[in-house]
Amino acid sequence: MRRSSWTKALVAVATLSLCAALAACGTRQETRDGRTITVWSLENLTERITATQRAVDRFTEQTGIQVKLVGVDENQLGQLIMSSAAAGRLPDVIGAVPLAAVRQMAANDLLDTEVPRQVVQDLDPTTFNPRALELTRDGGQQLAVPSDAWAQLLVYRKDLFAKAGLPEPATYQDIERAARTLHATGIHGISLATDPGDVFTQQTFEYLALANGCQLVDSSGRVQLDSPACRRTFSLYGDLATRYSAVGTQTVESTRATYFSGGSAMIIWSSMLLDELAGLRNDVLPSCPECRDDPTWLARNSGVVTAIRGPDGQAPAQFGEMTSWVITRTANTEASRAFVHFMLDEGYQDWFGMAPEGKFPVRSGTPEDPTRFQRVWESLQAGVDTRRPLAEIYPAEVIDQLRSGLDRMQRWGITQGQGALVGATTGELPVPRAIGALASGQLDAAEAAEQAHEDVTAIQQSLQ
Repeated sequence: MRRSSWTKALVAVATLSLCAALAACGTRQETRDGRTITVWSLENLTERITATQRAVDRFTEQTGIQVKLVGVDENQLGQLIMSSAAAGRLPDVIGAVPLAAVRQMAANDLLDTEVPRQVVQDLDPTTFNPRALELTRDGGQQLAVPSDAWAQLLVYRKDLFAKAGLPEPATYQDIERAARTLHATGIHGISLATDPGDVFTQQTFEYLALANGCQLVDSSGRVQLDSPACRRTFSLYGDLATRYSAVGTQTVESTRATYFSGGSAMIIWSSMLLDELAGLRNDVLPSCPECRDDPTWLARNSGVVTAIRGPDGQAPAQFGEMTSWVITRTANTEASRAFVHFMLDEGYQDWFGMAPEGKFPVRSGTPEDPTRFQRVWESLQAGVDTRRPLAEIYPAEVIDQLRSGLDRMQRWGITQGQGALVGATTGELPVPRAIGALASGQLDAAEAAEQAHEDVTAIQQSLQ
């Protein structure tokens, strides 16, 4: 079967089934009247939909434009967007769309690229982070309006590192040395994802891969996962997972639980860990012995590394995800333009303020006040059940690293023009499958690299 960024068989979903699914989600569109738009948001948690609705209500009050806000699960976006396109029921705007999905929609000719260009011009391109604009452009086309980002982090136990006389784990050598040294003390050296069915494993691997100059493809688009740099990354990953991490398949939940219990010295996770690490969410509180009397103990005794460097890397590299607002090809363009402009201006604080630990603004301010949104972000309270500014919990240098991480952010395949391939690999997960086989002892590092290379090459060929 021929595949595209989303499996093209999805287009054949029956219209009746589609309508039933969309009606259940509240996404059935009525005849356009020029004053109503449908907006999907991947920020679909109840508290985030509530925060977005507050901004939507202010937009409607100011403009008279009605907005039907619909929360959509990110894992269902591919199927919903292709099915709704087939039925002629695309939403007007979608928010919090990750980079791979932006490229997928562009590859399937589902995006209006003129409205994003107009919005960026209206707001002034100089107020956006240049890297954010680069990652959301394809040649001369502005595919989406970048909104916010999260960073992948290596979090480590400062107290244990200091006691063992270990340096900050910012290089391959120091990560491996720390994992080996601290694992010998009776705890796991690192919590590392190995789940073959979870994109979290790919994100963790890509973080380490970029640090070593391991790219998915070269500048000509040729798959590079069997390169020496990538083989070295697979080798490090395999050693960390099999020698110094917990036994068995490690997931997004188990890695966090192990670190929170005091059972590991390091963890690779997204910046969304930071509020939980500080004891601001009751459902995932740190459970280490010292944390029982002081929920902030683990945060105060943890260090944060953003960019790391491998022996083959030319400079420290940062992995992360950036989300954007996209306008679909059938959108009410004027109303959609007004809405996205609002959400990057008057409504911007409401949007990134719903989860500041995982939504760093990529628009720093306005022409009149160039650092306005950066200052607001630093003062915002993070957390769910307890709320505090991150700057009250973490040292200034950590906040500075988080703020500047976007400047160093890299992603496989996006700037090499292989966004469709990135999206397809995110769906089919050939790298996590290879990692799972590596961690379970079915493959060695060289074999895992070869398997991942062959599987990604096959996906690439199927897209042609």
